[in-house]
Amino acid sequence: MRLPWRSALGFLLSAVLLWYVLRGEDLGRVWNAIADSNLALWAASTVFATLIFPLRARRWQALLAPTYGRLPVIDLWKATAIGMMFNNAVGLRSGEPARAFAITRYAPKVKFTAAFASLAVDRLFDGTIVLMLMLAATLDPAFRADQMIAGYPLTNYLRGTAAFLAVILAGALFLLFAPDFTARMIDAVVGRLAPKLAPRVHGIVDAFVEGLRVLRSPTLMMEVLFWTLVHWLCNAFAFWLGFKALGIAAPFSAALVLQGLIAIAVAAPSSPGFFGLFEAAGVAGLAIYGVDRTAAVSWSLGFHILSWIPIVLFGAFYVAQLKLRIADFRPKPDPSAPPSGG
Repeated sequence: MRLPWRSALGFLLSAVLLWYVLRGEDLGRVWNAIADSNLALWAASTVFATLIFPLRARRWQALLAPTYGRLPVIDLWKATAIGMMFNNAVGLRSGEPARAFAITRYAPKVKFTAAFASLAVDRLFDGTIVLMLMLAATLDPAFRADQMIAGYPLTNYLRGTAAFLAVILAGALFLLFAPDFTARMIDAVVGRLAPKLAPRVHGIVDAFVEGLRVLRSPTLMMEVLFWTLVHWLCNAFAFWLGFKALGIAAPFSAALVLQGLIAIAVAAPSSPGFFGLFEAAGVAGLAIYGVDRTAAVSWSLGFHILSWIPIVLFGAFYVAQLKLRIADFRPKPDPSAPPSGG
């Protein structure tokens, strides 16, 4: 079986970045730094790093509430764990479709397309809050504004991320508030080029818009923002506990900057688990605060591995419970698609 070019590129990028991070490092010193660190603080860091996934599930409940009511958080947690396991163990950006598919197994009334659309909104809120927390962290005097990351100032990365989020938000709002225009566009383009596909495309778009309905409710949007803020503060706290475990004297604001840089980095193609990208962003972010490179590498590897293991085990357990194989997570055509357009 041939490896898709994006997978090959991802593995190559991960390998190059891991080589870059580890080149010139004494791996014995890195291991000793981790081995001599505070295991109790590492355990606490791992707990908080894993807690973000139930928090994400709670937020997902609010995202799906306008269409499906309040789904049980336990089902949303299981689906979330499965999706994150796919991201960490399978890669290829398979986590979101796997997560959307899993919730359709736990809650059959949920359409795959609506669940998948809600995850686009989920990521939009993620990006907004992470960006705001990064900006707030730069106000800390400990932040060195003149520090370059891969030859560019931090503001370059923030501008690019903000522009990307603005495009995603504009597209989501357009689909949500201009459904008639969207339908006419489908009829004009798809209806002319492939008339038989137009009804199915209409059905997919309509189901996708269902997943965006939370954007119509200010109350639900505030609820989602709250849980997103709690999620990312919890994640940053896990980072900071890892700092303390290794004796790294970096402030909590450093964790806010670091998680933003890592979130931007892992948007690129990579191997499963984002290895290489995570470590490169972690080392670059800690360099802003004058952290010794060996300590930065130790934190990046230690935190990444310890946070990777629990969610993979949880996700694999729930997949086994459902008695599914990886092949079963390929999306199937939506049987609820209407037979005709309009």
